[in-house]
Amino acid sequence: MAMLEVPATEVAKRFSRYRQAAQREPVAVTHHNRVTEVLMSKHDYDEFLRLKSLATRAQWTHELSAESLAALTEARVDPAHDHLDALLDE
Repeated sequence: MAMLEVPATEVAKRFSRYRQAAQREPVAVTHHNRVTEVLMSKHDYDEFLRLKSLATRAQWTHELSAESLAALTEARVDPAHDHLDALLDE
């Protein structure tokens, strides 16, 4: 998705203009030709947070608490899914 890219000095001079633009689309703020920040509407930010909360994160076993590791060790798949074991043989 292409964003409007604006140098930080331009944003500082005309902040109101770019704040309003951010209500329509994200505005990438650049410093030395590199995007350093993104201005976005509250609605877009809320959607970002919603999607971020759905993301999963892999962890190393040494990062888990003893309680979580024990729960994983003792976990069993519901027998209703036994037929899926055949997929592992293919």
